[in-house]
Amino acid sequence: MSFQKIAVLGLGKVGHLAAELLADAGFEVTGIDARTVAGASFSTRVADLTAADGLGALLRGQQAVLSCLPYSLNRAVASTAHALGIHYFDLTEDVPTTRHIRDLAATAKGIMAPQCGLAPGFVGIVGADLAGRFEKVRSIRLRVGALPQNPTGLLGYAFNWSPEGVVNEYLNDCEVIEEGVLKSVSAMEWLETIHIDGMQLEAFTTSGGLGTMCETFADRVENLDYKTMRYPGHVKLMNFFFHELLMREDRAAAGRILTNAKPPVSEDVVYVHVAVEGWRDGQLGREEFVRAYYPLEIAGKSRTAIAWTTSASVAAVIEMVREGKLPQRGFLKQEDIPLNPYLETRTGQYFRIGHRSRHG
Repeated sequence: MSFQKIAVLGLGKVGHLAAELLADAGFEVTGIDARTVAGASFSTRVADLTAADGLGALLRGQQAVLSCLPYSLNRAVASTAHALGIHYFDLTEDVPTTRHIRDLAATAKGIMAPQCGLAPGFVGIVGADLAGRFEKVRSIRLRVGALPQNPTGLLGYAFNWSPEGVVNEYLNDCEVIEEGVLKSVSAMEWLETIHIDGMQLEAFTTSGGLGTMCETFADRVENLDYKTMRYPGHVKLMNFFFHELLMREDRAAAGRILTNAKPPVSEDVVYVHVAVEGWRDGQLGREEFVRAYYPLEIAGKSRTAIAWTTSASVAAVIEMVREGKLPQRGFLKQEDIPLNPYLETRTGQYFRIGHRSRHG
């Protein structure tokens, strides 16, 4: 069903920009947040979004909802969208939340599309596109790093993303396929070195970035994994912080300490490194998608790389659903989204223009 009216819940940097991009793409957007938001290019409302029993009244009359809230609130939003029969989208990387949404999708009247961010989300779309270029796939390796351009200190990091989400990714187990076997492995392991445009980075396992890809590529790929990229030395310190100092026992306190020590920066960079190996015409080959995305000026304002890549990821998917280029009901896997039509949407085009070399 074609639709125009969409509510965006949570108007932080990512949510506010997603609402702007959707409004620019012709949607009738209502942004809802716990605080008053002035000067928005879309209509806004103030509401307590932690009260699950009030979500039905907030979303009644909408045709779709995008949740940019902390993942812990998404179950209630998804359940409300399901009850109202409207489309649901979110950015979550949390696996249990996605399982709940998957269950709802079996009887949904609209599409249920979690994991529409950068990772899971965009990198899965890219990975599936590269895999489709081979007759038989040996490995799919997805790597993403959201980092300060000019790091300071030993951690070399800044919390431009949700601290709850980052802590979750660093501590929860990770799905992988290794030598054809689906496994669960610990986060912050399998350390490797990667170079992008002359920049040395380290990569290590973190949870949630694969979304549903292990299920989709079971029996089709020998090796599949997702890793987060950071500047060298980061993972050793984070293992010390979470495991030797036992901060894993108090995730909320860990998030507060880390964000107080490493607040957000405006000059950031998002590195994406997707590599697929396989056989074509009997020959083993490798396809790569490697990009460095930097802040962009959108609607007259500078937007951080992590904000616009995440916002554009979900807005492009929502555009495709409206245009009938994706299913209109049930559960949407990110890897089922075709890359080229995605990049041709009004919002998806930012991924074509938003990357550059460090040297120009």
